[in-house]
Amino acid sequence: MAAGRIGFIGVGVMGSRMAGRLLDAGHELAVYDTSDTALAPLVARGAQRCSSPAEVASATETVLASLPTPVVVRAVALGESGVIAGSRVKTFVDLSTTGPRVAAEVAKGLAAKGIAGVDAPVSGGPNGAQNGTLAVMVSCERSVFTLLEPILRVLGKTFLVGERPGMGQTMKLANNLLSATALAITSEALVMGVKAGLDPRVMLDVINAGSGRNSATQDKFPRTVLPRTFDFGFPNALLYKDVKLCLDEGEALGVPMLVGNAVAQLLAVAKVRQGPNADISTIVRCVEEWAGVEVKAKAP
Repeated sequence: MAAGRIGFIGVGVMGSRMAGRLLDAGHELAVYDTSDTALAPLVARGAQRCSSPAEVASATETVLASLPTPVVVRAVALGESGVIAGSRVKTFVDLSTTGPRVAAEVAKGLAAKGIAGVDAPVSGGPNGAQNGTLAVMVSCERSVFTLLEPILRVLGKTFLVGERPGMGQTMKLANNLLSATALAITSEALVMGVKAGLDPRVMLDVINAGSGRNSATQDKFPRTVLPRTFDFGFPNALLYKDVKLCLDEGEALGVPMLVGNAVAQLLAVAKVRQGPNADISTIVRCVEEWAGVEVKAKAP
């Protein structure tokens, strides 16, 4: 697909970086966000500012969205001033995490107006969005995927995980449950080791050379916990939302998730004690407070 105008709705932490990569690749953008501050850098680079999702969908045939919650996604896609009200749009690609039932609802609603609804949640965090190394989990008809792939490859590595609406969401929820679990259990393991007298840096080196390595030990802890910056770039409330969506789906499918429920409980505590907008890496601070120690780099 040749470079051309693409719609992008939701330019927060993740969306702004993905939209920036599309501009870098030579695409023109029509953009919308409720925050003028978020829109300003993209408009300064030549993006067209729109006043509603419907206006974006009237300016472009392909609209991408990166939004925080299922409620917002539903409103943006199907609301009175939503994408469904656009005059030109043919394909709506949701990069958000909404859960499979909302994805199916959105796809069904859009299909009534001849618009293809594609769920394509992403994983990789702000750095992945910045560097174009996200995992993009796409669910749509293969013919639609073939048309979209040149755009989505700008964002990262694409995977066609299924053709039924919601399958991309199911894949994303499984991924985020694993990521959250790694963060939670690494918090407990590192706090235990530090209280016993181990150096957390040495602990991470050993774990990453052994069988315990995971995304938290390899990235989040050395980058944001040891230096006490707590700035991975994803808020507690959204991770809690993702895990709850996964647990809801597990319950609907009749799959027991005992460990997942325990992880959700720790995330709920972090959301209250550290704050819903605090970084997910602050989860460790809950365990630290209970144990009376801090996981931080030792002075050289």
